[in-house]
Amino acid sequence: MASPTERILVTGAGGFTGQYLCALLRERGHRVIGLTEHAPANADEVRANLLDRTSMQSAIGAVAPDRVVHLAAIAFPGHARVDEIYRTNLEGSLTLLDVLAELGHGRGGVLLASTATVYGAVDSPSIDEDSPPNPGSHYAVSKLAMEQMARLFQRTLPITVVRPFNYTGPGQREPYLVPKIVRHFAEGASVIELGNVDVTRDFLDVRSVVEMYARLVSTPATAGQVVNICSGTGRTIRSIVTALEGITGRTMEIRVNPQFVRVGEAQQMVGSTARLHALIGAPSAIPFETTLRDMLLAWTA
Repeated sequence: MASPTERILVTGAGGFTGQYLCALLRERGHRVIGLTEHAPANADEVRANLLDRTSMQSAIGAVAPDRVVHLAAIAFPGHARVDEIYRTNLEGSLTLLDVLAELGHGRGGVLLASTATVYGAVDSPSIDEDSPPNPGSHYAVSKLAMEQMARLFQRTLPITVVRPFNYTGPGQREPYLVPKIVRHFAEGASVIELGNVDVTRDFLDVRSVVEMYARLVSTPATAGQVVNICSGTGRTIRSIVTALEGITGRTMEIRVNPQFVRVGEAQQMVGSTARLHALIGAPSAIPFETTLRDMLLAWTA
């Protein structure tokens, strides 16, 4: 387990997931330093650009992290600049790992956030980590390439790769799907345009996700592993609308916009939790209805 005296570096600390993870680790007494591209807001942040090796050497040398959680990425598959996706997700990750190996830091554990979209369209009721990758977007390809590149550092760095399925929570914004649906209910809309609402997806609350990350980065036995971050339970997009109708007491008309329907989209993507639970036990998950209620409250607040 990670000692409170150890220094944990979190890249992407100012992002949606990073803010929750840093707060959780600090709440548990860990010394957490966030890596940011902006001017540090306090002594718990350090400035560096993942694509600038010199700034990364300076930042990592100053922090001397024992453990690292790498969250920084372009995470939206529809990002307009494909070249930026590859530079940030692949080249930026390479710079981080190369500098860690060069300076001898991160030996307590390095957690790399990949994505379950590397699996692509899988004809299986439960996707495990041995399912052959079949990425269907530049984002997914960039993350799979990052995973393969990271294997070259396994001799010097104890790297764990996590593949999170869908997750959401208070503070997440559009263009992600669940925040879009929540916003429509929060604003009292009666109609929403969506794509295929009958696809099945595996959703988690971001607060459950960071609990899993915190346990994994503190567990030496996970080094060299690829681990799904998922609930093992599927739900349709339509069911999310129905749940919010029940919470708010309002009905919402769904209009399918063909522009929102993704070509070749997997009908079902639900992850297997077997390896995750074998490594860290079965974390208590936040009920998804609680997630939706908290998102509604956060939006109206």
